[in-house]
Amino acid sequence: MECATERSKIQVIYDACNAVFSQKELPTFQQIHWLRNLLDITTAIDVGIDELGFCGSELPNPKSDQRLICGQGVSEITYIHIHECDNFSMGVFCFPAGGTFPLHDHPGMTVISKLLYGTVYVKAYDWMKVENSGCRTSGLAACVADEIFKAPCEPSVLFPRSGGNIHSFTALTPCAILDVLSPPYSEELGRGSTYFSDFPIPYLPGYAMLEEKDLPDDLVVIGEPYLGPPIVSQDDIL
Repeated sequence: MECATERSKIQVIYDACNAVFSQKELPTFQQIHWLRNLLDITTAIDVGIDELGFCGSELPNPKSDQRLICGQGVSEITYIHIHECDNFSMGVFCFPAGGTFPLHDHPGMTVISKLLYGTVYVKAYDWMKVENSGCRTSGLAACVADEIFKAPCEPSVLFPRSGGNIHSFTALTPCAILDVLSPPYSEELGRGSTYFSDFPIPYLPGYAMLEEKDLPDDLVVIGEPYLGPPIVSQDDIL
């Protein structure tokens, strides 16, 4: 068995997430803070990305025989899947400059996000009053974030009912965001993502009406393989 000092940062995050999110009890504030601190010290190269790479293909990794994804060479929103189990998922979204991920929610989830590099504009809401009319969701929401984040910055944490569970991203420069979600998205278990349009209320600053909308036709997310250090999961051990 590897000693703790030999584990990669992403292995340490996996082990911590497995310990916290696999327990029967809800995570404590201290446990979430612990996970947040682990993401805070994670860099792009720790998940197999060269943030300064401009080429259109993979680059050699100077720290190993593996290769790296070129952060500056990403031309479309790209998702790098790291791990998923019943209790949590881990992955990285890479954005080209100008790439936008529209307003969407994370039903029943706790999400910890780390901006690995770049600058991104974030708008986020929490529900104040929500209604389901037919098959559509709408209601009053409070804006909890409407600002620009530039790396390095502290990881963000959102909860099922607070912290900006409904949010959007617009990349002002090429950037990447490491996400940990618990539990993961699951259409079968009623945890599919819903997309919204927001309509600010002029006479009520800081609030907006949100209305569910169809998946935007112009939203394109491609997949790339994870090229970072391999993870030894609980299933591998069993």
